[in-house]
Amino acid sequence: MVQPVPGNRLFFVMDKRIEQAGLTGIHEKVRAGQRLDGDDAVRLYRCSDILAVGYLANLVRERINGDRAYFIYNQHINYSNICTNLCSFCAFGRKKGDALAYEMSVDEVREKVRARLDEPIVEIHMVGGIHPDKPFDYYLDLLRAIKEVRPEVHIQAFTCVEIAHLAALQGSTPEETLTVLRQAGLGSLPGGGAEVFSPRIREQTCKDKLPGDQWLEVAKTAHRLGLNTNATMLYGHLETIEERVEHLLALRQAQDETGGFLAFIPLAFHPRNTELSGLTGPTGMDDLKNIAVARLILDNFPHIKAYWVMIGPKLAQLALSFGADDMDGTVKEEVITHMAGAETDQAIGSTTLIELIREAGRVPVERTTLYETIAVHGVEAATR
Repeated sequence: MVQPVPGNRLFFVMDKRIEQAGLTGIHEKVRAGQRLDGDDAVRLYRCSDILAVGYLANLVRERINGDRAYFIYNQHINYSNICTNLCSFCAFGRKKGDALAYEMSVDEVREKVRARLDEPIVEIHMVGGIHPDKPFDYYLDLLRAIKEVRPEVHIQAFTCVEIAHLAALQGSTPEETLTVLRQAGLGSLPGGGAEVFSPRIREQTCKDKLPGDQWLEVAKTAHRLGLNTNATMLYGHLETIEERVEHLLALRQAQDETGGFLAFIPLAFHPRNTELSGLTGPTGMDDLKNIAVARLILDNFPHIKAYWVMIGPKLAQLALSFGADDMDGTVKEEVITHMAGAETDQAIGSTTLIELIREAGRVPVERTTLYETIAVHGVEAATR
């Protein structure tokens, strides 16, 4: 996708549109490569012209990643939904003994991995609830079992919330806990559990969950140990625009300090089957705007994901022109969002992902967890 340049009619059309949207000052900063501030972020969120915001985000997206759009061949495993936190926005967590509660044995996880040995999976993504009585050795055994079946696979597992829980289990620090987990096979952290850092929101929706500042500290600890992580934000429930902005700025500050975040993943709230089921959840416009604003504010994050499981493959495809450069992956079996009523598929083929990316005018790049290129797909990509 070619960026507009002076003399191009599109350049003048969008320049006028941006002026009418009141974003001229932000446009000048973006073109000059200057960092946007919190006031800029609020203005972008409040702007009703999604095309103007998306155009600005696309300028940054193409500056950082060109026409590349990434995906990964991965498998999700949710080892248990038994959880002591029971956040009001979550349809996944269950009390022990609940009819819908489940927990996998180490052998069951091993068999899930073994069942897909014929597929070129390069990443196992594994998270679960905050279980009240599983011992620390259980989590080590999960990692070892996966590595036993697929020694070469990258394991991206355990949110910062889970890491803090595991540290408490053995009476150690997150640093010591991460070190032991890494020795057992942990490769990186997935980034969930961040929700919205605002203490007001956490008090109302997840008061028993790890506080936002401690989530950030666990992530930075992982980075200092050489473990990369992702970062997320759950949007579209009770948070204000200002609280979203505070969340993004806190992530940007942490990335300035450690540089360990791989990608930011905006997560759309799905209200069905949660305690907040009376809310409507975000619209497609909300989804695109959160992706676009994230790309503009998180200037030190190399990648922004459009997570197709949350927003659907069609909107994720469109998001590749609104700041996103990654559609995540094949997933294979997603449970958390679907328990909240998501109607997207639980898996999507790599061929379909490649086609979606091509149709969006991007170059499909199959990647590892750490964004190493496995393959660039398509004849047209070979000439780039």
